[in-house]
Amino acid sequence: MRDAPGASPLRPRLPRPTSRDVVAGLSVALVLLPQAVAYAVLAGMPPVTGLVVGSVATVAAVPFASSPFLQTGPVAITGLLVFGALSPLAEVASAEYVGLAAVLALMVGVVRLAIGATRTGGIAYLMSQPVMAGFVPAAAVVIAVSQAPALLGVAVDGRGPATILPALVDPGAWDLHALAIGLLVVAVMTFGRRAGALFPHVLVAVGVGLGVALLTGFDGDVVGEMPAMLPGLVLDLPYQRAPELLVSALVIALVGFAEVAAIARTFARRSRTRWDADREFVSQGVANVAVGLVGGFPVGGSFSRSAVAHGAGARTAWTGAFAGLVLLAATPLVVLFEQLPSAVLAGVIVAAVAKLMRPTELLELRRLSRQQFAVALVTFVLTLVIAPQIQYAVLVGVLLSIGAHLRRELSIAAPSWVSDDVLHVRPVGVLFFGSAHRLGDQVEDCLADHPEVGHVTVHLDRLGRVDVTGAQSLRQVLDDLHEQGTTTSVVDLSPTGAKIVQRVLSDPAYGVDAGSRAVDLPMPGQL
Repeated sequence: MRDAPGASPLRPRLPRPTSRDVVAGLSVALVLLPQAVAYAVLAGMPPVTGLVVGSVATVAAVPFASSPFLQTGPVAITGLLVFGALSPLAEVASAEYVGLAAVLALMVGVVRLAIGATRTGGIAYLMSQPVMAGFVPAAAVVIAVSQAPALLGVAVDGRGPATILPALVDPGAWDLHALAIGLLVVAVMTFGRRAGALFPHVLVAVGVGLGVALLTGFDGDVVGEMPAMLPGLVLDLPYQRAPELLVSALVIALVGFAEVAAIARTFARRSRTRWDADREFVSQGVANVAVGLVGGFPVGGSFSRSAVAHGAGARTAWTGAFAGLVLLAATPLVVLFEQLPSAVLAGVIVAAVAKLMRPTELLELRRLSRQQFAVALVTFVLTLVIAPQIQYAVLVGVLLSIGAHLRRELSIAAPSWVSDDVLHVRPVGVLFFGSAHRLGDQVEDCLADHPEVGHVTVHLDRLGRVDVTGAQSLRQVLDDLHEQGTTTSVVDLSPTGAKIVQRVLSDPAYGVDAGSRAVDLPMPGQL
């Protein structure tokens, strides 16, 4: 459900927190703790920044959130987009890289804030279902493949196919100890989900992986130094490089929010509660600005943690704040992660995105619409081919989706038939500035085939929408007919176009029947 009408996204009204929110916040924090570290590594950031980002984002988002369940913080796909945007510009995890990530977070935050404040949240749906159906499973595959070197204990330089594939086809270089630990983590997470949303399967999987590593004397790659770091303002950032990040910021702002909208809508339906896209844009914008100011990286909405909040009985958005405070209180414990095998974090990431690899929606589109399937397929293939710079695949997908929509809108049909020397024309589609000329062309073709016609009746009941240019074009067609000595009438006005047609065709000579409405007329012979 949408939020109550009239409520300003910048002046939210939050209910008071409840005891259930405290319990739900603790449950969310148990999942957020290991995920924050894992997704920071996925984004190419120092692991400890994940804890800073996780604690700040969850708290900052709360005052403006509309969904009581949506949990903001580090997420997998946004992390991959961050890596794709920044890895060509700076050395991964370097001070320069971290600075650029903070600027990117600020830019994403400003974009989302602007969209929410101006109540244009519907722009998120530029990420059409075919684009997301192609992008999400492909991005999940890219994420899983990017974790293969850590899972196999193989050192590679980069995350692109050119650097990863050689390591995958050389079993002699694999560290079977690391692989066994990583697969154990994947198994624990997979089966742990079946225990219910309240079971902290991620934390348990990490604990099991770390315990096995210590007991078996694991000597492979580990997370390494994890200094306890509290959030603090970081204002000395490379703002002058913001233009290099503009495309990525726009893509992350919209792709990330498409996830947020899907999560909020899903749990609103399940619980019959309200949510509002504009408020969530503001909430996500504030969260990203906040993490940017503490030297973090862009964040989004997490489905798994939102499911935990829902399952734990969260009542208000304060659940996220409690989760962030618990994470902040756990900061001194980060030293425990220093001996954590990198294969454990890789296992966490792979298990988290495995469910996104199912191309169910992509295959469904193949049955429903060839055109939309083509958009999804191109997005899917391009995401795999140009990884990790996958933001450009999204951009191409959006452009293709818009192009497919325009192609459909430009195509207006005009079924017609002749009865008693009267030509009946019944345009079907949308009559706007892009399709208006086609109506005139089709009427002229019909008259050329039937020169004996003395009257033309235009039925408008099959038009979905009429804009000013479309109505003016229709008037021009009627004017041309009058010059030829042909009389006209316009009947069956559709509710969506009646007002503009009556205004533009106000002269009685056009024969507009203002009282008529759509009726089901027979078409004896379509020309």
